[in-house]
Amino acid sequence: MDFTISPKIEDYRARIARFVEDELIPLEADRANYDPHENIRKDLLNEMRAKAKAHGLWCLQLKEETGGQDLGIQGMAVCYEEMNRSIFGPVVFNAAAPDDGNMKVLEKVGTEKQKEEWLQPIVRGDVQSAFVMTEPAPGSGSDPGGMMLTTATKKGDTYVVRGRKWFITGAEDAEHFILIARTSEDPRKGLSAFLHRKDTPGFRIERRIPIMGPEEHGGHCEVVYEDMEIPAGNLLMNAGDGLKLTQIRLGPARLTHCMRWLGLSKRCVEIASDYAHNRFAFGERLSQRESVQMMMGDIAMQIEVGRLLVMKAAWELDQGSFARKEVSMAKVHIANVLHKAADTAIQINGARGYSRDTPLEWIYRYARQARLVDGADEVHKMVLHRNIEKEGRDFWTWQVGE
Repeated sequence: MDFTISPKIEDYRARIARFVEDELIPLEADRANYDPHENIRKDLLNEMRAKAKAHGLWCLQLKEETGGQDLGIQGMAVCYEEMNRSIFGPVVFNAAAPDDGNMKVLEKVGTEKQKEEWLQPIVRGDVQSAFVMTEPAPGSGSDPGGMMLTTATKKGDTYVVRGRKWFITGAEDAEHFILIARTSEDPRKGLSAFLHRKDTPGFRIERRIPIMGPEEHGGHCEVVYEDMEIPAGNLLMNAGDGLKLTQIRLGPARLTHCMRWLGLSKRCVEIASDYAHNRFAFGERLSQRESVQMMMGDIAMQIEVGRLLVMKAAWELDQGSFARKEVSMAKVHIANVLHKAADTAIQINGARGYSRDTPLEWIYRYARQARLVDGADEVHKMVLHRNIEKEGRDFWTWQVGE
């Protein structure tokens, strides 16, 4: 593939970089700029979002007719990496999960009426959204098709929903929800996707689940459906297309996580490098020590491997492929790279890295979830094993051009 980027993409990358450097990174040092859940304070977020819009850096990932700049997946990789140089970055540009993935899937599969009613308010930044799939045991986790317990039963022109979901990202602050529920026992066409609002009778948030790390706005919630009625017109795609919709949404969404995590990983290297060049011990700079050089060189190499995996998967997606094995490889590798980058940077910074004088401890706690969200490492490795069992040596083939 061609690893050059277009002048248009470079222009957006450079403008994002300046915005992050000038507007966002300075905010991280003052704890007054954080909300109680360790994300950017909501009123400050709204102020920064207005500035991002004024700079033409809003919702770049969407098509122009939707309100974006149609960057393509490869362009998103370049820009998302730059956005997440700051821990506050993605949400300021309306490129954070789960809204990012929800907007992309609504843009792709929603009817024109659904786009106007459900997508555009998220695009404008008027509301937040959530994707409701994961259930407590024995319900669905990484195997929604086989284990989904939440049901949506057809009753005239409505569906009646009963069930319980948990770890629903952003749910407490969300107004628009995409729900996956079982509508039949068909092993391939048994799930359907629905749209509903927070104030729909029969829906409630049971609790905001306390977690180890800092949280997205709206947290990670357990929600309950008690005979909630959804009009049949709120179906996304057709009845039975729920599993297909999750495949359309989750592959690219997993990859956008990786794009953002690379930005955080690079920030860790940046903080470690700056400290190593300015800290003296035993008569020399830390950066002159071979042990530190090896640590820094290794993590730099692992980040670059991750960037190549992301670009390969992005290229596949831009060609119309689901890129399942490419996304799985990127997801596993970069989730681990993020954790290692934060750990390495903390080790080099010593006690300073363990303190809150830098964002390293924030990133470290945040990083541990990366190996769990959107499929645990082990699930993705199992998928890769199935691919190699099926494809043999063809697992590593190159596509041949015309």
